[in-house]
Amino acid sequence: MSDDDLLHFEDLSPGTVFPLGPKHVSADEIIAFAMEFDAQPMHLDEEAGKNSILGGLAASGWHSCSMMMRMMSDSYLLRTAAEGAPGVDFVKWKKPVLAGDILTGETRVIDSRELKSRPGIGIVSLRHELRNQKGETVLESENPVMVRLRTQEDSRS
Repeated sequence: MSDDDLLHFEDLSPGTVFPLGPKHVSADEIIAFAMEFDAQPMHLDEEAGKNSILGGLAASGWHSCSMMMRMMSDSYLLRTAAEGAPGVDFVKWKKPVLAGDILTGETRVIDSRELKSRPGIGIVSLRHELRNQKGETVLESENPVMVRLRTQEDSRS
């Protein structure tokens, strides 16, 4: 994809919304992620999950974030002139993501500004929300992303 085909800072004004998902969450992927990265019993075993406050085999919160990242990549990120993110403002795991859930959601641009310290780059603040098939919010997150301006000229002059 050429740079001309990418979404740039100017395309990401506050109020812009990108759909996320759907993403079906399988027991096998929950267990595989947990075995590699978060080997707590409620993420590895259905019975342990049922006996926990989560109520079933549940994805790690970090797995939920990883699935959201994949959905973001598929929806808009891979076609954006993004230069990375300086961090995450917050992540809230509101409800468990259980085996069999189908996740959908959206990313919304909540703010944007050009960087004075880096001409040609802007910061776009994003808010993400994922819901399960019941419409329950399972994850909320906000983070800034650095995005190239369409032109590398300093447009503030």
